[in-house]
Amino acid sequence: MADTAATIRIEVVYAEPLRAIVKALSLPRGASVADALLEAAKDAQLKSIDLVRAAVGIHGQLVRRDQVLRDGDRVEIYRPLLEDPKTARRRRVRSSRGSR
Repeated sequence: MADTAATIRIEVVYAEPLRAIVKALSLPRGASVADALLEAAKDAQLKSIDLVRAAVGIHGQLVRRDQVLRDGDRVEIYRPLLEDPKTARRRRVRSSRGSR
């Protein structure tokens, strides 16, 4: 059994509109976000995701890949935006005004 003081437990998550992929990992203490992504990339469900270019965060905050992880961290892999949020909101408002 591994020495729990020498390892940390983290999650790597990726959300799509209709599903979420959540991978629980055990990594050595001192592991970085990049280390977690390398380990997660071994999973077939994440093969189609561009882990090299994707923005990543921990608990909703963007981080660099050299960020050292702490026990319990949730590494989030972000999808690229299809549309600027401000533009999308303006379009929805115009659309709702037209339907009244």
